[in-house]
Amino acid sequence: MAPSSTLGPERSRLLLLTAVLFVAYLCVAIPLPIVPVYVTGQLGFSNLWAGLAVGIAFFSTILTRGYGGALSDRRGAKLAVSRGLVVYIAGTLITALAGFLSATPLTAYLVLLAGRLLLGLGESLVGVGISAWGVGLVGPARAASVLALIGSAIYAALAVGGPVGLLLYDRFGFTGAMAISALLPGLGLLLIWRMSDFAVQSGAARPPFWGVIGKIWWHGIVVCLQGIGFAVIGAFFVLYFLDRDWSHAGLGLTAFGGGFVLARLLFGRLPDRVGGLPVAIGSLGVEAVGQLLIWSATDPSVALAGAFLTGLGCSMVFPAMGREVVHLVEPHLRGTALGGYAAFQDVAYGLTGPVVGLLADRAGYGSIFLVGAVAAVAGLVIAALLRRSTISAAR
Repeated sequence: MAPSSTLGPERSRLLLLTAVLFVAYLCVAIPLPIVPVYVTGQLGFSNLWAGLAVGIAFFSTILTRGYGGALSDRRGAKLAVSRGLVVYIAGTLITALAGFLSATPLTAYLVLLAGRLLLGLGESLVGVGISAWGVGLVGPARAASVLALIGSAIYAALAVGGPVGLLLYDRFGFTGAMAISALLPGLGLLLIWRMSDFAVQSGAARPPFWGVIGKIWWHGIVVCLQGIGFAVIGAFFVLYFLDRDWSHAGLGLTAFGGGFVLARLLFGRLPDRVGGLPVAIGSLGVEAVGQLLIWSATDPSVALAGAFLTGLGCSMVFPAMGREVVHLVEPHLRGTALGGYAAFQDVAYGLTGPVVGLLADRAGYGSIFLVGAVAAVAGLVIAALLRRSTISAAR
């Protein structure tokens, strides 16, 4: 995390928001490794349907990022976060209900999808709301530091939630694991209960959502391509290990999250100092190396090292490109811009599961990590072109 001098007098409130996001995001992290195991194991469906069950939450987030951003800009980030936490609880409880219906796999699967859709809406509201709230607290000059800190909470939750989810699944079953995770957003509601929101600007002109997206399009494409590396680890790393009879399958997300958080600790302020594009270029190169290591791994330690490097590389891309996005729009449009920007990452998370699940059925689990490497290289090329055009425009 960034030192207190970076966060200024609003440090305590920003850290509290980070804690809220960590607790709430465990609702996303705990199901990630166990949903595909539940779908393929207990319900008996293929990897394609397992990938869809994971990815559909991100599709829901994609469709509601605009709503979350507009709600934050017009009525305040606190309202968006509070609504999102309530939706988290509802979605997780509906997901838990699917565990009672395992005897009728199709019904259980449809109920699972409904819960995952609500979970995606909750993620949209909470994620965009806290991002806009944090930037509103400390100002756009420190936007990358805020996004890096907030992102650390998300991936710390992933690092903890992966093994915890598998442990809960082993001890309490799918329904028990979901029911326990449904308690966590309630704690988030208690933490923000007395927090004050930042002032909302009223009366300013607000262009259509797609008009804002047009300003940040290429930056969003870069973060979308970066997200594929995490998506393949989140959806299929456990199944990849099980397929090869390797132990410690639950440590994939832990290794990824460890690398992710380490990069945020070491380099969280770097985009604000040197610019977002140089940081994104270097980070995408590291991510590509990590994905190639997993693809070529002959033992679990190499694959786990690849997951760690993937996390190290993925870590700074979102805040680095987000810094550029915040400076491309007016202050009263930051929530909308951040919501649209985050939706590009959600596209990666939503599409990757079912698409590479189909590839895994035909070509094996290793092939999907090669796709992640190619995507990272493509993002690197686009970021390099954006940097060159920015330098040319400044001359």
